[in-house]
Amino acid sequence: MMLQYHIRGLQPGDLEEAAALEAECFSMPWQYKAFEEILTSKNRVYLAAVLDSPNDAGKKVIGGCVLTDITGEGDITNVAVRAGYRGQHVATALLQELIRIGRLRGIHTFLLEVRRKNAAAIGLYEKLGFVSAGIRPNFYEKPKDDAVVMRLTERQGD
Repeated sequence: MMLQYHIRGLQPGDLEEAAALEAECFSMPWQYKAFEEILTSKNRVYLAAVLDSPNDAGKKVIGGCVLTDITGEGDITNVAVRAGYRGQHVATALLQELIRIGRLRGIHTFLLEVRRKNAAAIGLYEKLGFVSAGIRPNFYEKPKDDAVVMRLTERQGD
């Protein structure tokens, strides 16, 4: 059966689940307060992938990602999908919608960092048109790793 979910902006009732998703996916997660602040920020967007019929003990947020508009440049962070839902194109759908929203806001260049050892994520970003723009040595802790900086710019004809 195909996974049934939709993508929408973060809502106040999602904050605990967004923080729990972050804790599940990252060794140095953002805390609840950071997600709360996104709700009132004009320069930030958090998209959540939400199950159409909640299961898994009531959990409904299965993925999320953040876009920060920094003077017309989009910084993408916190791309996360719950372990049981990976490999079902949830991250792809989230990122495509995040980029679409960013372009509507006038953003033409998107940047993100990804662990050098995260081949699956790098492959996903490359499929979406991101290219490597350099390395940030020792960017990550727990465990230590370099970051690959990836950039997506508007292509001719887009």
